[in-house]
Amino acid sequence: MFTGIVEGLGKVESLRASAGGTRRLTVKTSLEVGKLPIGASMAVNGACLTIVARRAGRPSTFQADVGPETLACTTLGSLGPGSRVHLEPALRLGDSLGGHMVSGHVDGTGCVESARKQASTLALRVTAPEELATYLFKKGSVAIAGVSLTINQVAGTSFEVLLIPHTLEVTFLGELRAGSRVNLEADMIAKQVARFVERIHAR
Repeated sequence: MFTGIVEGLGKVESLRASAGGTRRLTVKTSLEVGKLPIGASMAVNGACLTIVARRAGRPSTFQADVGPETLACTTLGSLGPGSRVHLEPALRLGDSLGGHMVSGHVDGTGCVESARKQASTLALRVTAPEELATYLFKKGSVAIAGVSLTINQVAGTSFEVLLIPHTLEVTFLGELRAGSRVNLEADMIAKQVARFVERIHAR
């Protein structure tokens, strides 16, 4: 489990083909990943990955295998050397839940429609896959590239969020432009409620 509160940025060193259709991702970061055990979870741009190797120190590095399913339904396959990524270690029992409950299981990718400056903020409009739009509603939560955000507007399959200066400072969302693709995860509770209602109506 994660909160969508990014704890640091990483820089991709490599994404190399590996066995069984997987790719081995190597990321350099200022986070002290040497304290995390092998097998620990790390959200990379919102996708939950398992640390399979790491090097302590500052900067530190870690490696994770990206499987075919993750490559198919996220933007991780498009990463290259130098790409910046949002990082969040898994939530520990007793940690503050500052954002919202995020599973790290990306629902799909969205496409940025526009990024408009509004004084010191940035209004980001994103088009979501039709099957995901069902779970998006005004004042609801969404994770964009692993960042917990509140939805301000919804129109059809597109929605808008407002990025405050702090978010722009600690994430790379301010660098997104029209056409950029991003990982999306809808609010976990909204998905469970919607599926429960669907099952009730199907009886």
